[in-house]
Amino acid sequence: MSSTAISESSIEPWWVLPSRGRVGMSSLIAAESAIFTIFVVAYTFYIGKSLAGPMPKDVLRIPIFNTACLLSSSLTIHLAVKALREAKVGIFGLWWLVTMTLGAVFLVGTGREWHRLIFDEGLTISTNLFGTTYYSLVGLHAFHVTVGLLGLAIGMIFTLAGKVKMEDSERFDVFSMYWHFVDVVWVVVFTVVYILGR
Repeated sequence: MSSTAISESSIEPWWVLPSRGRVGMSSLIAAESAIFTIFVVAYTFYIGKSLAGPMPKDVLRIPIFNTACLLSSSLTIHLAVKALREAKVGIFGLWWLVTMTLGAVFLVGTGREWHRLIFDEGLTISTNLFGTTYYSLVGLHAFHVTVGLLGLAIGMIFTLAGKVKMEDSERFDVFSMYWHFVDVVWVVVFTVVYILGR
């Protein structure tokens, strides 16, 4: 056999089809991005158009702690998947639990903010245009965080049951794409609602 005759089986393909899970999650994220874009545009369009108060600058407080918790959870879920790829299931479970805790703290913080706005400031979804668009946009994001927390909880249950192995790292990595998406969306929502919208 000459040196120029190379077996086809020894040639590495230059492109490999992505997994169905990644394609599916990417499609979901694209669709959800379109939905969030509509809500963000609506919120931006109606800024300052409410005929009666309260207005954003009067009642909104910048949720720095909640934001720090949610954005930190992107790092912890990355560390969790990395640990699982290295077959460190115990470390994976720890980082996964931290991610779930940070997400839960964010959601509780959102609930407390809503409680204050409704009962102390009198801002409900039907108060004015600001209330309608605010609760719609922030509520849509909170719903996605809730879905993410359910996914994290299911992963934690499987981990505690000893069903998670290194071979499952791809599945958990695909799920982490959703969680990173939720975090990126919050950066947009935070900027529009709490910075530009005030």
